Amino acid sequence: MQRFDLKEFCNTIEQERITIAYIVPPVALALAKSPLVDQYNLRSLRMLHSSAAPAAKDVIEAIYRRLGVPVKQGYGLSEASPGVASQSLEDWNNPIGCSGRLVPSMLLKVIRNGNEVNHSEEGEIWIKGPNIFKGYYNNPGATAESIDAEGWYRTGDVGYFDEQNNIYITDRIKELIKYNGFQVAPAQLEGLLLAHPAVVDAAVIGVYSDLRATELPRAYIVLADGYKGDKQLEQDLYKWLHERVAPYKRLRGGIRFVNVIPKSNAGKLLRRVLVEQARQEDAQKVVKSRL
Repeated sequence: MQRFDLKEFCNTIEQERITIAYIVPPVALALAKSPLVDQYNLRSLRMLHSSAAPAAKDVIEAIYRRLGVPVKQGYGLSEASPGVASQSLEDWNNPIGCSGRLVPSMLLKVIRNGNEVNHSEEGEIWIKGPNIFKGYYNNPGATAESIDAEGWYRTGDVGYFDEQNNIYITDRIKELIKYNGFQVAPAQLEGLLLAHPAVVDAAVIGVYSDLRATELPRAYIVLADGYKGDKQLEQDLYKWLHERVAPYKRLRGGIRFVNVIPKSNAGKLLRRVLVEQARQEDAQKVVKSRL
């Protein structure tokens, strides 16, 4: 498939009796929630492998309940040629939501404020191994910023590992929302929102507030059929999410109901498009307030 289309995707699985499919989290979300999926026979599927971004635990569980298909995850990047970690099929649910353990010959450590941290502590993931690239082509400056003298590559990904050395990726450093000195991971809030029955898709970004001199988390939400994006539902979603997160993670930037979340041809969330959309929305509000 040159680009993702859910109808064509499901039809291909049914007609060709596909047994293993490699997907990204937005595709997992469609398989979990779209009513279109019920029109196809997907019983040939034995496994789904999700990569490119963290897939929410609730989405993985919803797919298993709906299709009886396990969803295992992996972690990698181009600079690692590309594999870093993966779950085995046997361990797809032990535990759900992790990216598995390191592949052979790979080393990993988690760094926060310049120091290596222990199990379950979050920070930037650094990796080292024979599959790590030598550097960025014709860009020694970027190479020097990314690879230290000992060969450790700074991935820019935020995560942690548990006592069993399972790896969890929570977000990208560049996408973290900085609220009053706290760091808020958009992917975590998106995963929680997707567990609400009214939400069929969601994206969270940071919007800067001149009044508070900080970024505020804002959610863009696509509603499931039968739900109306009114003030009552907005308040219900606020309350539902805020009961599940720390106070600094609340959606102080608001909730916006939209028809679609922008994504690439491969189905990856285009957060930068929403950031620009938010800038235009807020600029229009400023103009109206001055009229």
